[in-house]
Amino acid sequence: MNSEKAIVALLDALNDLSLDYMIVGSLSSNFYGIARSTKDADVVISLAYSSVAELARRLDSEFQFDPQVELELVTSTTKYLFSFREAPFEVEVFLLSDDPHDRERFLRRQRATLLGRNAFFPTAEDVIVMKLRWALSRPHGKDVEDVAAVIAVSGDNLDWQYVFHWCDLHGTRKLLDSI
Repeated sequence: MNSEKAIVALLDALNDLSLDYMIVGSLSSNFYGIARSTKDADVVISLAYSSVAELARRLDSEFQFDPQVELELVTSTTKYLFSFREAPFEVEVFLLSDDPHDRERFLRRQRATLLGRNAFFPTAEDVIVMKLRWALSRPHGKDVEDVAAVIAVSGDNLDWQYVFHWCDLHGTRKLLDSI
């Protein structure tokens, strides 16, 4: 699959460059929940633009880099877009923001294996918290479905007090309770 080839190239580059990162978005909810197809990968890195430029140089043969900065609205962080040259698959690279939950979930990230490569993911709890935040600004339903899938698979092992704490702070507790 082209998406798997793109993800492997991305993970190899992130790991070869020794960047501090975590895989977020649908790949992280797939990891803890029920897999669904996706046309993109989302990554948070903890360093500055120089790391993004270094990543762009490393991925140049596989990805087209768009140096135009975009703003992600939920955590007010900057993001950069990489388009896979072989197929319609994109990677959004977000710089770690100053948002308290963004910082906390980055500190709690865990090492795992994805497609035979080392990868870093937020915890299942942090996937739920972030997907709920995104669901408020993206009403298309996939984020809610992802939260339900993570709860269905991981619910008995979750630190619910941690999830409730952040949901209460973000105003997403009612949405969580409805799921």
